[in-house]
Amino acid sequence: MNIEQNMNPELLTLFRTLQPGTGFPATADLPNARKLQTENLGRPPHGYFDEVVITEHAIAGPEGSPELIVRIYLPSNHSPQEVLPGLMWIHGGGFVVGSPRENDIFCLSFAETARCVVVSPDYRLAPENPFPAGVEDCYVTLKWLAEDGGKELGIDVARLAVGGFSAGGGLAAAVALLARDRGGPALVLQMPLSACLDNRNLTQSSQEITDGRTWNRQISIQAWELYLNGNNAEEVSAYAAPARCQDLSNLPPTYMGVGELDLVRDENVEYALRLMHAGVPTELHVIPGAYHGFELMAVNSAAIADLALSEYGRVLKAAFSRRIR
Repeated sequence: MNIEQNMNPELLTLFRTLQPGTGFPATADLPNARKLQTENLGRPPHGYFDEVVITEHAIAGPEGSPELIVRIYLPSNHSPQEVLPGLMWIHGGGFVVGSPRENDIFCLSFAETARCVVVSPDYRLAPENPFPAGVEDCYVTLKWLAEDGGKELGIDVARLAVGGFSAGGGLAAAVALLARDRGGPALVLQMPLSACLDNRNLTQSSQEITDGRTWNRQISIQAWELYLNGNNAEEVSAYAAPARCQDLSNLPPTYMGVGELDLVRDENVEYALRLMHAGVPTELHVIPGAYHGFELMAVNSAAIADLALSEYGRVLKAAFSRRIR
């Protein structure tokens, strides 16, 4: 499929400057790949939401695991007496590369637009730490937000949400499942964006997106194999691949956004439909002419990226107007 044919013209200009990749980095190249991605991806434009203060904090990891570093985004005019809602945001990177810093664009925007505290865990990555290490790190972070961390940061624990992008979107959906199945914390919203939800890569969009300049079939297959430690089989846990979950009832209200030209489009659309069938209030936005990660790459240069970020913030702000009773 030639994805340029239906691409938004503003995004097409940027897309044509991208260099085709050579697939997912070999394990031996991961340290350098991780370094380059952190340096090059998601850096906010100068002055972008400079009313937000960023700090980092160490918290206890899952039992028997090392400490976690979490990146915290707090509105700079926040007073110690003000209680704010909390969002745990999970970065992408195919479960194998990435760090919270690369999603600064998302998190700065959310903190200011929805006036909330955003906490993003630097969760353990595959292949050194395959499933379930990453999702357990994220769940521990959510519990910390609902307990001691929430008190430290002045968070209203009756207004908690979870979200993420790409692999982080899949992890966010998995954390929502864990929170349901383990009895909390309660959530006012889950917001998986362009989420990696299904290891099987059987949908039409997962087969037709092969362009090396974006998240493509070859990379997706390799990423899932590394995350699942080669166990890319039918018995995969729903906490690894949420699309495998048979029962989606009793999950929090959901917003899902995905590009029309994204490999994960169909699995996101199908997941949203199944949530609706299960009685979960669900909003789905398929952004026309958009490819995977357009929001991070094209902010302040393409109106469609700015509109998408604005919509995500609007959704969060509306969700935070509700409290868990």
